[in-house]
Amino acid sequence: MSLNPTRAAALAVALLPAAGGAASLTLDQALTLAIQRSEAARAARADTASAREAARAAGQLPDPTLSVGVDNLPVTGPDRFSTTADSQTMKRIGFSQEWVPSDKREARRAAAEAIVSRQASSADAAVADTRLQTAIAYIDVFYASEALRLATQDEHHAHEEIEAAKGRLASSTGTAQDVLASTAALGLAEDDSADARQSQADAAVLLQRWIGVRPDELAPPSVASTPSEADYVAAAPAVRSAQRDVEVARRDLSVASSERRPDWSWQVSYGQRSGYSNMVSLGVSIPLPVARTERQDRLAAAKLALVEKAEAQFEEASRAATAEYRSLESDVRRLAQRIERFRTAVVVPAHQRTEATIAGYRSNQTTLASLFEARHGEVEMQRRLLALERELARTQAQLAYKPVIEGAQP
Repeated sequence: MSLNPTRAAALAVALLPAAGGAASLTLDQALTLAIQRSEAARAARADTASAREAARAAGQLPDPTLSVGVDNLPVTGPDRFSTTADSQTMKRIGFSQEWVPSDKREARRAAAEAIVSRQASSADAAVADTRLQTAIAYIDVFYASEALRLATQDEHHAHEEIEAAKGRLASSTGTAQDVLASTAALGLAEDDSADARQSQADAAVLLQRWIGVRPDELAPPSVASTPSEADYVAAAPAVRSAQRDVEVARRDLSVASSERRPDWSWQVSYGQRSGYSNMVSLGVSIPLPVARTERQDRLAAAKLALVEKAEAQFEEASRAATAEYRSLESDVRRLAQRIERFRTAVVVPAHQRTEATIAGYRSNQTTLASLFEARHGEVEMQRRLLALERELARTQAQLAYKPVIEGAQP
């Protein structure tokens, strides 16, 4: 079902924080909005609906045929083109029907239903991809905003440092070189802020592409729980698609095997003659498969080869999904360990150094330059920690949202 502009706007208003200090937009709200407005998912659902409608006609008998004609019409002599002068001339009307056995029609219907299932799997995959891309965009915006906050903080420190350097120069306790160095440091900090602001704006545009709006504030991303390896592999879009392809290939083989038995046709016609008895004609047409081994059996063999191909692709997709899960899960563990180690061994000591430097500066035991250096170092370590946390969140999002999630489709 498509989402009209009025409904999309109403949903956006419902999901976005209202003005005046309401809660920030959450990841779950962003995912819901993205799925509701996804045109890729809408196209896939329309494709599924098309296949479903076609499946309803697959098991039906062919339409009957109406035939109307004139037999033995004179074309020469005094009775030419007369339908009543000659007793052999007969006006005829008839019907014919191709009769397809019920098991063959059932095989065709099952093959069409397998295609419906495959298209439905494609729709689920489109929803899963929308969720994944939205989650990654959300994570990028959140961490880009955090990086901008750190860059702005570092720029503020640089402003304080240059003002202090100018004050020392005015009191003859500093040098012009100190002012120049502080000016250069401020320029670098301002450039870092501009770069972080640009990155945050670019990330926000990509998120807006998925959810349709540009929220003012995002809540910290809370990624869904990680599935088990078996669940991840079974729900991987490529695996589900390959599994449906196997079913379609098997159903096509069943149809091809049933075609070894020809379809019969029956005909009935009524003929009207002038001055003589009217006549009814009955008949049955039976195709003769005189080269079954060279035609029908060849087609069945071709379909059998496609079944083998689909099964091999399914196994390959399963292996690829298994390897992908193990790689992502290993990355999650590695990144979590690095973050914990980096926070304990680097960020906490850097913060403690800053606190100690502030205490020393207040007691006139540490210079202002040392204080600025300590604060800048702490911000830099927080940036590196933020980069690791962003990488971990993106990896967790791939584990959680790349597989198809039942019930995610609106």
